[in-house]
Amino acid sequence: MAGNLHPVAFLQEWYRDACNSEWEQTRGVTIESLSSPGWIVTVDLAETSLDGVPMDPLRAQRSSSDWIDCRVELNQFIGSGDPAKLSTILHVFETWASRSQKVK
Repeated sequence: MAGNLHPVAFLQEWYRDACNSEWEQTRGVTIESLSSPGWIVTVDLAETSLDGVPMDPLRAQRSSSDWIDCRVELNQFIGSGDPAKLSTILHVFETWASRSQKVK
C-alpha cells in the first residue's frame, strides 16, 4: 500500500487487499454511530495481514464530549470516539496497520 494516504483512502486500500472472494463474505469493516453520541469502527482482522497482531490500546477522555478509545480485541480493531473523532479513529487504524504490516 502506498504511504501517506488519507485515512479513508488507506482503509479502502486495506479492505481491497483483504478481499479474496471469501473474507468479505463473512468478515469486513463497519462504521456506525453511537447514541452517546459518537462513532464506532470495527475492522475484522481474521485472515488478513493483521491477523493476531496486538495493539497497545489508545484511550483518552478529556470530557464527556471529547474522548477516544481504540484497541484490538478478539482479533478486531475497535475504535470509538466522540462525533468529531471519526477521522482520528481511522488515522489510528492506518498508523497501527501500517507499522504492523511492515513488521510482519
